[in-house]
Amino acid sequence: MAGGVGSPGRAQIPWRTLRRDRWWFPPAVTFTLIVLWLLYALVRTSMQRDYFVATYHYLTPFYSPCVTASCHPDARHVGTWLGEMPPLVPYAFFLLPILLGFRLTCYYYRKAYYRAFWLSPPACAVAEPHAKYTGETRFPLILQNAHRYFFYAAVVVSGMNTLDAFDGFHGKDGGVGVGLGTIVMLTNAAFLWLYTLSCHSCRHLIGGRLKHFSKHPLRYRAWTIVSRLNTRHMQLAWTTLGTLLVTDLYIALVASGALTDLRFYN
Repeated sequence: MAGGVGSPGRAQIPWRTLRRDRWWFPPAVTFTLIVLWLLYALVRTSMQRDYFVATYHYLTPFYSPCVTASCHPDARHVGTWLGEMPPLVPYAFFLLPILLGFRLTCYYYRKAYYRAFWLSPPACAVAEPHAKYTGETRFPLILQNAHRYFFYAAVVVSGMNTLDAFDGFHGKDGGVGVGLGTIVMLTNAAFLWLYTLSCHSCRHLIGGRLKHFSKHPLRYRAWTIVSRLNTRHMQLAWTTLGTLLVTDLYIALVASGALTDLRFYN
C-alpha cells in the first residue's frame, strides 16, 4: 500500500497541531489573570497599611490573622503572638504559605498553571515543548502529594476568615452593626468554605474509603453533597480569587478614607 499504515514512514505534518480553533486563548487568559492577581496580592500584602477599618472591625483576608505587634490592637482579636514586623514583610506571613500551598497543589490549579505557565501541554491535542515527562514523581512536583495536608490547614484558614466576618458585625458605638463591608466579608467567607469543601481531598476524606455506603448513610449523604460541589471546583477556585480581591480592595478603600462604608444598621 502506498499510503496509510502501509506507507514507509510517518505522516509529515508541518503544524504543531491540527486544531484550527483558538486553543491558545484559554491558557493565555489563565496566565494573564493569575499574574495580575499575584501582582495585586504581592503589592497589598507588602503595603502594611489600609488593611483594617477600626470603626467597624473590617480586617482584610490578606492580613488575617493579624497576630504581630505591628497590627492595629483591635485587629489582633486572636492575640499577639509575634513582635514588630520588618518593612515589606506581610503581617500574615506564616499563613500565606499555607494558602499558596493549598492552591498550588489543588487539582484544578495544577491543570491551570501546567497549561498556562509550563505549556505541559498547553491544550488537548497540542504538542508540548518538553522532551521528557516524569509526571509528579520527582522533586519538586512530588510535593503535590501533600495536598491533603494543605487541605487540613486550609480548613483552619477558612475558619479564621469566618471569625473575621463575624467580627465585622461591629457598630459605630461598639454594639452590633451591619454594613456593606460586613456583607462582603460574609460572602467571601462563604465562598472560601465552598471552595475548600469542594476539594478532591475533602471528597475522598468523607467517603473515598467506604466500601458499603448503605452502612454509613450520613457519610454517604455528606459525600453526595461534596461530590456536587466538586463538579464546580474550577468555578469556585476562580470565584474565590475574585471575592478575595474584592474584599481586600473594599476594605482598603474604606480604611484609606477613599470610600465610606454603606451602613444598613448602626
